[in-house]
Amino acid sequence: MRVTQHTVMRAAQQNLQHSKTELAKLQERAASLDKISRPSDDPIGTSDSMQVRAAQQQNDQYARNLTNGAGWLSSVDSALSTATDLMHQVRDLTVQGANSGSLSPAAKEAIAVELEGLRDELLNTANTQYLGRTIFAGTSDQGVAFNADLTFNGSGAGVERRVDAHTTVRVDVDGSAVFGVGATSVFAVIDNIVDDLRTGTNIGPRLTDLDTHLNALLGQHGAAGARHAQILRAEETNMERSGSLEAQRSGIEDVDLGEVVLQLKLQEVTYQSALAVTARVLQPTLMDFLR
Repeated sequence: MRVTQHTVMRAAQQNLQHSKTELAKLQERAASLDKISRPSDDPIGTSDSMQVRAAQQQNDQYARNLTNGAGWLSSVDSALSTATDLMHQVRDLTVQGANSGSLSPAAKEAIAVELEGLRDELLNTANTQYLGRTIFAGTSDQGVAFNADLTFNGSGAGVERRVDAHTTVRVDVDGSAVFGVGATSVFAVIDNIVDDLRTGTNIGPRLTDLDTHLNALLGQHGAAGARHAQILRAEETNMERSGSLEAQRSGIEDVDLGEVVLQLKLQEVTYQSALAVTARVLQPTLMDFLR
């Protein structure tokens, strides 16, 4: 095969262009600190990167769910704590009112008025909201769990949040299980105590009903606390997974700055050497002088 001057020049140009292209890639990589600027740089790495980023987006959604769920259950915990305190006050006043022989009508009326105030506070607590949603009415959109006439508006379905690919956690509490409904609700029991005080009826037997509601409230509070603890553990797991996924993404996409700078310097030396060698090989020929 005959090698002409034109062949030598074209081969040298191709080699120089290839060396310059590699130099440009390394310069771009050093500037952006990205291993993959376009899918063609690393097709397998691009595929792995897309999978990791999809997992990160999913994990971020779980993190938002956990934050929202923790907010719901914090509101539930606060409301149930308030309701427990109110119920203890109601019980103490009922015990006091049960000593009817030593109380004057004015004292009984004072207890009745105070019980009415506690009942209203308890009703307000039962209608506690979080981000505009009632925490004791499930998925109901009525705005309140209990109407002024004590009608319960809760739907049967609870509010749940998905905390990982396989787990959902309920973040509300069924108001009917906490406060009861209808004639057996805690509100009705307090109203009955108030009526008995004003009519002179012994309210001692009402303590059993109050204790039943108080025990139900404490049971629901404990269950909500267990779910809150589950949410907090899931948050820790989510944060650990977030760190693990970020490490995977960085390993696939981010360059080692020291390594890429070293490669860049080596490629610069290679390119400069190629230029020097090409300049010596492509010396002027007789044809150049004849022109």
